[in-house]
Amino acid sequence: MTRSTIRRTGFIGAGVALTGGASLLLAAPAQAMNEAEWPEEFTSAYSVMAVPEEVINDEGEQETGEEGATGDFMLWMNSDTDTICYEITLNGVSGDYESPAISATHIHEAALGEFGPPRVAFEDPQPVGDGSRESSGCIEGPFVTGVDDDEGNDHGEGFTVAQIEEDPAAFQADTHTDDYPAGTVRGQLMQVPLDGVETGGGGSEQSAVAPMLGVGALAAALGLGTLAFMRRRAEQA
Repeated sequence: MTRSTIRRTGFIGAGVALTGGASLLLAAPAQAMNEAEWPEEFTSAYSVMAVPEEVINDEGEQETGEEGATGDFMLWMNSDTDTICYEITLNGVSGDYESPAISATHIHEAALGEFGPPRVAFEDPQPVGDGSRESSGCIEGPFVTGVDDDEGNDHGEGFTVAQIEEDPAAFQADTHTDDYPAGTVRGQLMQVPLDGVETGGGGSEQSAVAPMLGVGALAAALGLGTLAFMRRRAEQA
C-alpha cells in the first residue's frame, strides 16, 4: 500500500451542537464515544454515497431502506493517531433513530452485498424531522459500539483505522431508524483525493449504485474530499 499523508490546515474544531428535544433511541449514552480534536494531518479520506437499495439485513438478504432517502458521508482518517473525522448529511430520512448500538449511524465491516458487524459509531445527524440532518466531529480509538459479539466483546474492541485503510471496500456506512431497523440508507467506502493528494490504500470495488449515477456524478462524488477540505480552509480564512 502506498501511503500518503496530508497536513491539516485551518480546520475548525470538531463537533456540532445537537438540536434540543431531538428524539434518539440509544442503548447507551453517546458520551461513550471517544471524542477527539481534529488531528494535524490525515492519512486517508473516503466518501460514501448511501442509498436505500444497498441495505442488507442481518440474514444477508437485500432489504430496501427508505425510498428517496440519501446519505452523504465524508470521512477523514489518521491511522497514526487512530482517529476518524466525519461530516454526515442525511436527506429524505424520516422517523426516530433506532439501534441496539450507542448510536444508529455506523461504519460496518461488510463488503458490498454482505452483512457485517458495526465497528465505529458516529453521532446521529440532527435534527430529527423531515428536513436535512447533519453531524460532524472526530472520534478516536479505542472504538465503542455498544454491541457485543458472541464472546461478550464489544464489536469495536481491537478495531483500528488501519484496518479500513488496508481494505476500504470491505466497509460500509449506514444509519438505522425505527421504521427501517436493517438500515435506512447504506453505501460502501470509496477512496477520494484530499486537497489534490491521493490518499489511503484503498480497495477499488465500487458501490452498486455507482453505475446508475453516471460518470459525471461519480466524478463529483470523488471530488467531495477536496471540496470539503477547501471549504473548511475558507471558514478559517
